[in-house]
Amino acid sequence: MKKLFLLSILISSAGLILGCDDMVANSVPKSAAPKKSQKCAGNNPGFSIEFFKTNNQGERYSRGINHVILFNPKSPKLDFKVNVGLAHQIYAKDSRGNFKRQYIPKFFSQLVADENSQLNSRKPIAAINADYIDTVNKPQGLNISRGVEYSGAFKSRRSSFAISGGSPSQRVATIGIGKRGSNLLNYNVVGGNGRFYSQGQFKDICKALGEFACKGAINRSMVAITSKGYVIFLVNDMKANSSIAISANNKELLPSQFDDVLTGIARNNCLGRIQEGMLFDGGMSPGLFYNNKVYVENFGPIGSVFLIYKK
Repeated sequence: MKKLFLLSILISSAGLILGCDDMVANSVPKSAAPKKSQKCAGNNPGFSIEFFKTNNQGERYSRGINHVILFNPKSPKLDFKVNVGLAHQIYAKDSRGNFKRQYIPKFFSQLVADENSQLNSRKPIAAINADYIDTVNKPQGLNISRGVEYSGAFKSRRSSFAISGGSPSQRVATIGIGKRGSNLLNYNVVGGNGRFYSQGQFKDICKALGEFACKGAINRSMVAITSKGYVIFLVNDMKANSSIAISANNKELLPSQFDDVLTGIARNNCLGRIQEGMLFDGGMSPGLFYNNKVYVENFGPIGSVFLIYKK
């Protein structure tokens, strides 16, 4: 009898211990907690590209407000291109041999799906909205598509995001103002504005953006580059997702919170530290596409999109 009594105590104790562990595990949303079998992208030499959602701490969450595309520019499985709104084929030349630049207004979905969005007959697997558009439908900043420039009045004054040309192992992602020092670095470039990371230092750019862009136009579109060379595309889509679970940690991003979400994504995916970061066109402009699905659609014409292809 004593043995049976002791055995029942041991079983009860074990149940309590397991119960405590289960309570800890259940305190985190299942969708936010990484699976044990899931490979950490930054430690996986074969990693190329992935889409997921996060909350504002950068934790994976199936109902997260942040739509994320994470990719490795050096992956031999990927290629890149920039598309802008044109009334003709991209890279077309006139009778004098000059590149034609007849701009027309186009929405994000059009720039992802028109003929100019294809690369060697391949359709893109991923895309994000990028540059602003001016009153005559021309991109405002620095935009270069596979070495051919389609830029505007602010090309030397605003920040831009680029992925260099060359073999996959040579590719690097950069964020800077104006053209880079090497033509190879200026192979695929899209304009933006509002740089909030520079050489690993974060800056709250609320005042620089102004009251409306800081607190009013809350749909955000941004890019960040990590110390290991990975790229994070992120669109925080507050207005278009009224049905999602809004909470203190899953809602619109103010500029002071950019560091929280991007640092969380970098840490949780073994990407190193965030080195560079900037905004793309926000407000009514953000758009995000991945694997034949438009996750975020914009409400106005945009200057350019950055496109990713799988070989």
